[in-house]
Amino acid sequence: MAVPGDKPVAAPAPGDDKKISSKKDDKKDKEEELSEEDAALKANLELMVTRLTEDDDVSVQEASLTTLVSEIRSATASMTSVPKPLKFLREHFEPLKLRFTALKPGGKASHLLADILSMLATTSSKVVARESLKYRLLGTPGDIGCWGHEYLRHLAGEISEEFVVRSETPSASAAVEPSAQGDAAMADAPGAASSSTEGLGSAGNQDLLSLVTQIVPYHMQHNAEPEAVDLLLEVDRLDLLAEHVDAKNYSRTCLYLTSCCSYLPEPDDALVLNIAHSIYMTQAKYHDALRVAIRLNVMDTIVSTFAACTDPLEKKQLGYLLARHGLALDLEDGPAAVADESLRESLREICSNSKLSEHFLALGRDLDVMEAKVPEDVYKSHLTEGRSAAGAAAIDSARINLASTFVNAFVNAGFGTDKLVTVGSEAGAGADNVHWIFKNKDHGKTSATASLGLITLWDVEGGLPQIDKYLYSTDSYVVSGALMAIGIVNAGVQNENDPAFALIYDYVSNPDVTIRTGAILGLGLAYAGTCREESSDRTIPSLHTAPQALMMRSDLELALPSARFMCLALGMVFLGKQDTVEATVEIAKTLNPRVSGFLQATLDGMAYAGTGNVLKVQQLLALCGEHNEADEAAPWNTLHQAPAVIGLALIGMAEPVGAQMAGRALEHLLQYGEPCVRRAVPLAMSLLYVSNPDINAMDTLSRLSHDTDQEVAQAAVLALGIMGAGTNNARLAGILRSLSSYYYKEPTLLFLVKMVQGLVHMGKGLLTLSPYHTDRQLMSGVALSGLLTVLFSALDMKATLAGKHHYLLYFLATAMKPRMLLTLDEDGKLLPVPCRVGTAVDTVAQAGRPKSISGFQTHTTPVLLGANERAELATDKYIALSPILEGQVILRLNPDYVEMD
Repeated sequence: MAVPGDKPVAAPAPGDDKKISSKKDDKKDKEEELSEEDAALKANLELMVTRLTEDDDVSVQEASLTTLVSEIRSATASMTSVPKPLKFLREHFEPLKLRFTALKPGGKASHLLADILSMLATTSSKVVARESLKYRLLGTPGDIGCWGHEYLRHLAGEISEEFVVRSETPSASAAVEPSAQGDAAMADAPGAASSSTEGLGSAGNQDLLSLVTQIVPYHMQHNAEPEAVDLLLEVDRLDLLAEHVDAKNYSRTCLYLTSCCSYLPEPDDALVLNIAHSIYMTQAKYHDALRVAIRLNVMDTIVSTFAACTDPLEKKQLGYLLARHGLALDLEDGPAAVADESLRESLREICSNSKLSEHFLALGRDLDVMEAKVPEDVYKSHLTEGRSAAGAAAIDSARINLASTFVNAFVNAGFGTDKLVTVGSEAGAGADNVHWIFKNKDHGKTSATASLGLITLWDVEGGLPQIDKYLYSTDSYVVSGALMAIGIVNAGVQNENDPAFALIYDYVSNPDVTIRTGAILGLGLAYAGTCREESSDRTIPSLHTAPQALMMRSDLELALPSARFMCLALGMVFLGKQDTVEATVEIAKTLNPRVSGFLQATLDGMAYAGTGNVLKVQQLLALCGEHNEADEAAPWNTLHQAPAVIGLALIGMAEPVGAQMAGRALEHLLQYGEPCVRRAVPLAMSLLYVSNPDINAMDTLSRLSHDTDQEVAQAAVLALGIMGAGTNNARLAGILRSLSSYYYKEPTLLFLVKMVQGLVHMGKGLLTLSPYHTDRQLMSGVALSGLLTVLFSALDMKATLAGKHHYLLYFLATAMKPRMLLTLDEDGKLLPVPCRVGTAVDTVAQAGRPKSISGFQTHTTPVLLGANERAELATDKYIALSPILEGQVILRLNPDYVEMD
């Protein structure tokens, strides 16, 4: 009888019975597909399970369990798929769990069954938290490596989860929670009744620690170093790593440690680097250790690492690394002192970069680019549209000459000769017999004279005699430019006679503001990053601290670009110092609102430069997303957003993932940001791709260079130059030529476009502005500071670069370095050897011995290296004393090399 409300059941369709029966038949067929060996194995396993669950005889139970353990272990020894014993036992998982609760805790049978259940839990489809770990803790104590690599990987993951739970749950039940079905068995495990937030060293976590101390050695011995590091990082016991590192696995271990550093919060990032440094020191790999010490930015560690190296040739190679980074050590006194006088002199010559000009010119001669170029070689006016030539007449000749001055300086940088400035007045003046410097007006003479320093860059002995005569000029603009030129030619070079200080010192107190400005900038360029007290005391004799100076300035003075440069200077002091800046940020909050927000954003961006700190990125994004209106009463309301945008790029520029994410954030700001934010976006994009023309970023900047907002277009043009600096990129050169035609009626933009054309061909394509070096593992603070000076100048282009302070572009000299590989013999002489140059391949955590480059070509040194390229020796005759082939590398003869016929 039907009950009201019951739904009628549909009768099966005529063909449904056949479908159901066919499915059953298919299932039976699959079961029948088992081979005789598999069928026998399945029957045997089921028999063992039956005996275990139905027989109460302890000896029978233990025998059955021993057989099961033997079958599982033999199958997991070479796991390529789910082992058949585990596949056949999976359906018996629940009955075995019930049987486990009936067994006597602590007995042999209980331990063996817990081992099996722990293994089966790795294949269970039911999501039950950390069951494998639960039964592992109740299993047989002793070596767990016999269960195979995949089991240990799964177990390590559950240990990490359990550690997090115990750390976050201050209750005794944290370890019992994995059993959602009411199992309290895990509570009987040693140490499971307590939780801890103090890492695995505490008593409550000894059970997990005992497993970790078994898993880590297994991973380290079986080429799974990254997994061992990950586990120790998760449980805060990275100190256990060093004892398991040997000569076979140190390289992969430290490579992973230094690579994951960028993704860790402080202080874990410094801890990881300290561990890597101690491992390298233990293995006597001093070049690697010094690289990590520089990255830590701890001077005592750098000095002790340098002092620990006793091999004279290796010490010289360390000297080249210190010189590239701009670090000077005291080789006469202190821990880094060198007793051998001849070695000390050689090291002083290397560390001072005295040979840099000689080596750069050797590269130029090898590539046959020694002939001086003129601006027209860069402009290539014959390739542009016809209207550009006609429009040139409308632009005042002084602005054109100024652009040519910068183009000439950039394209001939470091080569010592050109066809405009270094030639004599008779040879280079033409019909009117006027030297090029005097073809410029007022402040243009300053930049023209200063260009002499860029042309003779790093060649102190050859450059100073050419500059010296301009110090005696009656024109204050020329004298100012000469003082700047002295600073530029000494940038990154430390001469034992200290000529820059001797020549510039007296001019710092000159009553003429123009001359005084040139002297101060010259000293800053010559001694950037040296921490030389005499220079800083002389340049700012009455300034105790930058915050105090900002407090004493009037509202009118704080509105000038110089106030922002003071904020930038204070930020440079804290470059990369992270949380050390917090106290100064608090002081900045108390300053005049005209400068307070700008200073705070600048400090945050500079202090966390290259760290990838996510929290700071979020803070800066919040600032960028503000929609404030800059009214006439408070025009400074939006000033703080520009350094916040640049700060995003600063923080995310260290590694590819961070740069990509920062690039996406900048794209969003372009769409939704206020005008002041949009004007800073091109500058931030250039910082992500310094001397590295990325196609997508180049297209974006090319689009922005046609923006209706003039300031956005100006920033985009400058950003194109920084992105392509020293690359000779043909696509970028074409874009700039079309821009010079497009802006033929815009004097400021045309000046910027022409100047940027010179920047793209900087050093005839042999130089780079990138602050990163040594395979992008180290960031030079001096190089980054020079770049930021130009970028912050561009925030107010009209008052600085496009106005009377265009000479600020010469701060790029601190970032200019050859992008080369030059090999030297043991005596320091050039040694041409074959090498392979190709696209760098990320080998971090890769199995086996993967190739570090792809798509390579074989060249003979010296060779050029692109932004994403890497080199390796193509001969076994020599051994490189640097693991990274970049810059100057000393080669030593391989004692095991046998010449082949």
